[in-house]
Amino acid sequence: MDFSSKLLEQAVNEMAQLPGIGKRTALRMVLHLLKQPKEQTLAMTKALDAFRTEVIFCAQCHNLSDVVLCEICASPSRDATQLCVVEDIRDVMAIENTGQFKGKYHVLNGVISPIDGIGPHDLTINSLVEKVSLGTIKEVIFALSATMEGDTTIFYINKQIHAFEVKISTIARGIPVGDELEYTDEVTLGRSILKRIPYEDSLS
Repeated sequence: MDFSSKLLEQAVNEMAQLPGIGKRTALRMVLHLLKQPKEQTLAMTKALDAFRTEVIFCAQCHNLSDVVLCEICASPSRDATQLCVVEDIRDVMAIENTGQFKGKYHVLNGVISPIDGIGPHDLTINSLVEKVSLGTIKEVIFALSATMEGDTTIFYINKQIHAFEVKISTIARGIPVGDELEYTDEVTLGRSILKRIPYEDSLS
């Protein structure tokens, strides 16, 4: 792709690094921004810069937050005895959109995947085990994608927390095996949360 401007080429190359964005799509986006008022483009770049430099991880659940404790962890109306374990922040958003879960979350920031070089110590599993060991959590709900990596992660964590007096359940498999949680429709995901089953039963 030939560019008449080095600045245009640089902008397109940067935009094309985003997931699912090819060079042609990036070019359309950049040219669209060029047509917008300068203030609008500056506001967008300012928002992205603030997000990248100021956002932090919640000290309790590892979700993205603007402050030390995210709104969910800080809310007194949430059930602190129920802990939903998810892969990443997109899954928290997906489950919250169902309106069916009133407990708290623990974000692993990934799943165990030896082929990608991701082991248990690359995730937030240690802090999860610490939480459960305190004895205040009565139920751990695994809400990971129905993939081999997701199942491997659940199996590993179950081994770590099985000795504690805590109910271990997993969302019902209304979600097709191999599907990513974030792409599941809200009705199916909500029903899976409500109809969760003991983890042991999901192995049979």
